[in-house]
Amino acid sequence: MIDHLFRHQYGKMVSILTRIFGLDHLETIEDAVQDTFVSAMVKWRQQIPENPEAWLTKAAKNRAIDLLRKIQSNNARLSKLDSGPSAMAIDRLFLDNEIEDSQLRMIFTACHPSLDPKDQIAFALKTIAGFSTKEIASALLLKNETVKKRLSRARRVIKEQNLQFSLPDKVHIIDRLNRVHRVLYLIFNEGFHSNHPEMLIRKDLCGEAMRLNKLVLSKEFLRTGSGYALFGLMCFQASRLESKVSENLEIIDLKNQDRSKWYFPLIQLGNEAMHRSLDFKDHSIYHIEAAIAVVHLTAKSYEATDWPKILTLYQKLFDIQPSPLTRLNIAFIQLQLKNYGEALQILEEVSPQELEQRAYLYYGLKAEYLNTTGQINNAIDCLDQALGMVTNNIEKNYLLRKKNSLIALNN
Repeated sequence: MIDHLFRHQYGKMVSILTRIFGLDHLETIEDAVQDTFVSAMVKWRQQIPENPEAWLTKAAKNRAIDLLRKIQSNNARLSKLDSGPSAMAIDRLFLDNEIEDSQLRMIFTACHPSLDPKDQIAFALKTIAGFSTKEIASALLLKNETVKKRLSRARRVIKEQNLQFSLPDKVHIIDRLNRVHRVLYLIFNEGFHSNHPEMLIRKDLCGEAMRLNKLVLSKEFLRTGSGYALFGLMCFQASRLESKVSENLEIIDLKNQDRSKWYFPLIQLGNEAMHRSLDFKDHSIYHIEAAIAVVHLTAKSYEATDWPKILTLYQKLFDIQPSPLTRLNIAFIQLQLKNYGEALQILEEVSPQELEQRAYLYYGLKAEYLNTTGQINNAIDCLDQALGMVTNNIEKNYLLRKKNSLIALNN
């Protein structure tokens, strides 16, 4: 309950308070929002209010007044804040349309071109979705200390260059949109496959990414083929969430998922978004990833999957945006096609260190290759390496079950 509200409300509250106080006070604002949620957790232990969102909104308004007193950014208005025009102005900023406007401003400010692209993504994940340092590190395959430095640099640039809390002009809109789409993609992915110790799937993050994507698409001047393709991709992936984990919180891989649990209304919504994307000239990696998802969703069974088509799409994806994870996916597909030599070549070319916190995926896939080619002892060794790296307990149990089954097979 609290986690869902936090994801849904964090960005809203930070955005509104930033619009009131300005970007100079962003760290104070973020601390204040964190304090509001801590207060909620304490006060709601015995009874959750009838309307939690309204409670948080009221708390945010009160916090705004407290912050003005603390910051003392406008002494002339402080005495009239509780009942005068300033209080009325704050009330207006909490209207639905003004909240949306504030959130859009925050999204595009966080993706400002003056920020280094690497710092920008970390900063956006923090301010838009309330990611912790560890969550950002997981999403970007980085170390925690690296993330802290990036956040610090981003805040420093905002102050030094006096960046404005506003939407970009038409000349710069496309470049900024590309950055926005990237951030929303990362938020969704951290929800779809999380590095959280106890949760593989974080529906709150998936839902928040989809909500923010819809918010961007609600403005005609922000609509692009990439934006619709990204939303389509999110819908396709979200349609499989219920089939990814069992009632006992055990991973169910794609091969063994109950396809009847795939949620058709979301698939239909994704199809509609992809059709809308064709109304625009731009084409992106999200179109390709959505096409890959469609191949999986339309296959009647795992065995009936059109692996050659998926291979072609992944190779196209790698040509546009090379990444070690994409290479691993290509190696996995080569295994499905029984092209063992090609799979091994990729595994030899990819360095696990490139994957940072996801390095365990490399060893898990290598174990799959070794097992498939009859090298069971080596496969067990690789699974041990993966087990030593994985942070998610659900994935750890999944790898442990695989290891135990190989040990039993080898005895």
